[in-house]
Amino acid sequence: VSERPKNKTGRRESREKDVSSAFFSHSSSPVPDSTSGSGSCQLRGHFNLNGMYQDGDLILGGLFEVHFLTVFPELSFTSEPEQPYCEQFDMASFQQAQTMAFAIDEINRNPKLLPNITLGYHMYDNCVKLAVAFRAAMALLSGTDEATSSVDCTGSPPVIGIVGDPGSTHSIAISSVLGLFRVPMVSYFATCSCLSHRRQYPSFFRTIPSDAFQVHAITQILKRFSWTWVGLVYSDDDYGIHAAHAFHQDVQVQLSGCVAYSEMLPRDNNRKDVRRIVEAIKASTARVVVVISTEAYLLPLMDEVALRNVTGRQWIASEAWATSPVFLTRRLLPYLGGTLGIAIRRGEIQGLRDFLLRLQPDSHPKNNMVQNFWEEMFGCTFDSGSIQADGEEEKKVCTGEEKLRNTDTAYTDISELRASYNVYKAVYALAHALHDLTTCKEGKGPFNGHICASLGNIQPWQVVDYLQKVNFTTGFGDHVSFDKDGNALAIYDVMNWQPNPDGSIKVHTVGMVDEASQADYVLTLDEDALFWNFESKKVPRSVCSESCPPGTRRARRKGLPICCFDCLPCTDGEISNVTDSTECTACPEEFWSSPEKDRCVPKEVEFLSYEEPLGISLTTASLFGSCFCAGVLGIFARHRHTPVVRANNSELSFLLLLSLKLCFMCVLLFIGQPQLWTCQLRHVAFGISFVLSVSSILVKTMVVVAVFKSSRPGGQSAMKWFGVAQQRGTVLVLTAFQVAICAAWLATASPTPYKNTRYVSSKIVYECAVGSVLWFATLLGYIGLLAAVSFLLAFLARNLPDNFNEAKFITFSMLIFCAVWITFVPAYISSPGKYSVAVEVFAILASSFGLLVAIFAPKCYIILLHPERNTKQAIMGRTTQKK
Repeated sequence: VSERPKNKTGRRESREKDVSSAFFSHSSSPVPDSTSGSGSCQLRGHFNLNGMYQDGDLILGGLFEVHFLTVFPELSFTSEPEQPYCEQFDMASFQQAQTMAFAIDEINRNPKLLPNITLGYHMYDNCVKLAVAFRAAMALLSGTDEATSSVDCTGSPPVIGIVGDPGSTHSIAISSVLGLFRVPMVSYFATCSCLSHRRQYPSFFRTIPSDAFQVHAITQILKRFSWTWVGLVYSDDDYGIHAAHAFHQDVQVQLSGCVAYSEMLPRDNNRKDVRRIVEAIKASTARVVVVISTEAYLLPLMDEVALRNVTGRQWIASEAWATSPVFLTRRLLPYLGGTLGIAIRRGEIQGLRDFLLRLQPDSHPKNNMVQNFWEEMFGCTFDSGSIQADGEEEKKVCTGEEKLRNTDTAYTDISELRASYNVYKAVYALAHALHDLTTCKEGKGPFNGHICASLGNIQPWQVVDYLQKVNFTTGFGDHVSFDKDGNALAIYDVMNWQPNPDGSIKVHTVGMVDEASQADYVLTLDEDALFWNFESKKVPRSVCSESCPPGTRRARRKGLPICCFDCLPCTDGEISNVTDSTECTACPEEFWSSPEKDRCVPKEVEFLSYEEPLGISLTTASLFGSCFCAGVLGIFARHRHTPVVRANNSELSFLLLLSLKLCFMCVLLFIGQPQLWTCQLRHVAFGISFVLSVSSILVKTMVVVAVFKSSRPGGQSAMKWFGVAQQRGTVLVLTAFQVAICAAWLATASPTPYKNTRYVSSKIVYECAVGSVLWFATLLGYIGLLAAVSFLLAFLARNLPDNFNEAKFITFSMLIFCAVWITFVPAYISSPGKYSVAVEVFAILASSFGLLVAIFAPKCYIILLHPERNTKQAIMGRTTQKK
């Protein structure tokens, strides 16, 4: 363009004659024409492509999948092969192409956007084949004129930017070439995450979210319903392979789930491979099947699913087929009903339907795509020479006057504008970039030296710089901009396939996944509006193993994925308080696991209590013994002047009774929760009171022996060494020695309360730690020494005359005492927890009762039941009779 037109309706003259040599030489292999008078670049040949064309000052290219199938002729290798041709017209894709035409028409009528510049378009059909798509892209780059008039093949390129291609594989191949010359390409349907690599594809943009986000969105749905065991089916192309790789990673990281099987759909639709995939779906325990594929790959699979009656599966559809009308049939409802899908954002385009209905065919060869559409729509033909072929039903001739308003196809259906809406945004993105470029102010440009682009020679690489910065809002209210990798903001609609009254399938929008939300990948879902194609009409379960409840941990099954596990209960003392815990946590030292193993509870504190039967029994025995001592003491006090009481020093008898009472009472220190003072006092009281008792018995035994010796000739002096003072002193000295032991024990290693968990892990045994085993053994050993000496002396004096013979009762009492304490040692050591305390208390009570009964019962018997024998004459008379 040599200069800007003065008004919006201006047209350029023979624009394609000014073709850049770079595009020309790299696409159609032009060669200089040596036969002409002036140098020019010649095309070597033409591609047979379906297209649509409209002239303008700046031309935008377009690539669309208007036909499903490409037919390649047989190769003879003897002549130039014929051009391939396309079959199976797709009305929905043609609507997308017409949406581009509508957007350009709308821009041309908008005085605020690109004023005084008219946009044109040149669109081609790629026929869902890479070879055709690449040829179409090269045709857009080089143009289709036979030659250029410029000797050096310079000038503006035929197209300033391209809308398309919809296929990821196609976009990868085409962008690799376009990127070399920085020609902007804005795809409306290519989602492969690999296209986000800016170094490889520096001029690639898209108005559809990347597969990286699509996979995240699908994972969010799986996570919402706790589906951790899923199958994966994907297409054998860049779209499917890259998305499948990302899906495997996301399932493990985001979902902590597993892929039960991963199957690739065959490129050639091989029936054997398709049957194998269906068998894998049918045999798996995974109830959820994620399918990432285009509809072309998926059609044979769904036919086989229906043929083999594979029901009871929850299908998750990728955006490529989530809204495809091909599958919304009555035949597939039993199998695909309830499908959840991720669909690209639905939009509304005002005026589009009227524009679509105004379409009219013409005879221009560059608009043969419109003719193909017209023939398909009305079942007619523009070629009068091929009205009947191969015995088929005769076709009528198209007049061009047929009415589109009387039709009802995917072409005229604008209720679900998704891909078409992306086309609309792509065209407007290029238009806004061009508008920003043309309104650049000198000295503030983005290029070296802050210069602006030359309006008479706009280059595609200059458009790329402005396209990266576009920022606008569509009439529908959606914000459009690109990140550093050329990706648009990701917004998906969540779709649910629900039954129609006529038995077909209707696609309903039930939620949205929005990348721009404050939280990452926020999923908004109306669960009440969902249709579940199961007998229960409820959310299906799809897990390899059910979740492990709190109180258990997961143990992975050998040879199976991580999602397949057994639930093992936590061991005693360990808990897990969350679902699907991988390990159990040990409770703190003073806590124990609850019966359900889901929380730590304070350990039961165990000690010999007054409230429990054992404690009550021992307390009762202690009080009974104490009262028994008090009763005997009262009897002796009342009859203190009788011979039985006065015999063998009544003072020692009273002292013995008092010490035994202390022995009974010290038992109460062993019962109840241990306190510091009770721990310190219990063994001290026990040790001192027992030494006092045993020392009293020892002195009584010594007195008996001394009295016997003094009654013999020459032994009158024996009693002077065992007078009352000596007896008192002996008892005090022997007891003082025990007091010294206790004092040293308390001073060096005092007993303290101790929470013992060694006996029973689930309980705290609250006991008194002795502090020093040596001092405790010394205390018991001293008592044992005194008891042994007393027993030995009493045993030697057991055959003395009856009137002096208290020794036989002392012998019996010491025999009981020693027997009790000898058996105490092993019983005490082997008894756990509070029962060791009970053993010690029992030993105290048993030995105390033994001493009390053995020594004082015979005397009380005489005093109370046979007072006639409680006289000095009776005692002396017995002696005389014995003699």
